[in-house]
Amino acid sequence: MSEAKEPVWRQALSGAQILFVAFGALVLVPILTGLNPSMALLGAGVGTIIFQICTKRQVPIFLGSSFAFIAPIIYSVQTWGMPATLGGLFAAGWLYLALSLVIYLRGADFIHRIMPPVVVGPIIMVIGLGLAGVAVNMAMGKTGDGKGVLVDYDTAILVAAISLATTAAVAVRAKGIFRLLPVLSGVAVGYVLSIFLGLVDFTKIAAAPWIEVPTFVTPQFNWAAILFMIPVALAPAIEHVGDVVAIGAVTGKDYTVKPGLHRTMLGDGLAVCTAALIGGPPVTTYAEVTGAVMITRCYNPVIMTWAAGFAIVMAFFGKFNAILQSIPVPVMGGIMMLLFGSIASVGLNTLIHAQVDMHRPRNLIIVSLVLVFGIGGLSLNVAGQHLHGVSLCGIAAILLNLVLPKGEALPMGVETDEAEPETVP
Repeated sequence: MSEAKEPVWRQALSGAQILFVAFGALVLVPILTGLNPSMALLGAGVGTIIFQICTKRQVPIFLGSSFAFIAPIIYSVQTWGMPATLGGLFAAGWLYLALSLVIYLRGADFIHRIMPPVVVGPIIMVIGLGLAGVAVNMAMGKTGDGKGVLVDYDTAILVAAISLATTAAVAVRAKGIFRLLPVLSGVAVGYVLSIFLGLVDFTKIAAAPWIEVPTFVTPQFNWAAILFMIPVALAPAIEHVGDVVAIGAVTGKDYTVKPGLHRTMLGDGLAVCTAALIGGPPVTTYAEVTGAVMITRCYNPVIMTWAAGFAIVMAFFGKFNAILQSIPVPVMGGIMMLLFGSIASVGLNTLIHAQVDMHRPRNLIIVSLVLVFGIGGLSLNVAGQHLHGVSLCGIAAILLNLVLPKGEALPMGVETDEAEPETVP
């Protein structure tokens, strides 16, 4: 069935599933930083719609709270206060707008030249594998960072395993409409099991109001907070490129050309600015949503409109927020192991599809170092700013690709006249 003729009820159902996938990470950032979870939902919903307007609703991407800003937000709030922090986050959004202008002036080919498949592939893999520890910790009943225990190990592993098995079984074996609901099925089965095991706290659900208007916070502009926060945006901006390429690899389309990377970057930047203006955390493209799109094969961008609409409505629905926040971590941990692994598989497929020759020393060096830097958690202090994760891997991969010679001899016994593709197919 074509996307244009897809029933509205099926689009809505798929949109609800996308929100379920993103919800755990979406509200975790405000919970950790002291921001309002309801404003995170509102910012994600409005931000996604802004993104769709800028990209002419051609890219199946949902924007959620950015993990890259957690530590900076905590420090900024303690140092300059919440209003000044929001002002700094608003200014950080302008970095996206500047990058959008550069890409518009230089063209998408500029990005392809500095980020060929040998660069993009391992970066996408790091986006998925870099989050693997969070998923595993949650599956074992711990907090995402592994420092706290929320559910005892044996119970957590049981819940996570059944949630994961349900998701995989539905994705592989289900027919018709049920094939579109692997994640929702995993959440539902895991949640019901958690109720029987006494893991769900209903007191907070009962105490939550049905309708609750979020509290807005007005930003204040403090130069110290602004100068502190702007460099932080480099990490999610680089991750944005990887996520756009990743979702393109899933759907078989090159979104850096149409609607254009400058449009996707513009939409992300305006969404970051809007989220800060209403008092929510910065938003970014979500790897777990890309994983869900890959598993469900729902490529229609309209489902992201539905997800955004549900997020906006849920921002004012206190009872539903309490229900979603009551989902035990092992349920989401079990499902996220599959989602994050799917992202890594997209990166691997990027290398394979582009026929990147791993016998060439330069390619082997780039891929090897990026994977070790990202998965190993290497962090570099540059001018007082810590580069790690996707931001460090992106910069390292780009520099290595530019510096390492492309015409070196192959190892003995390996012969090929085939040139390495320089653009993402």
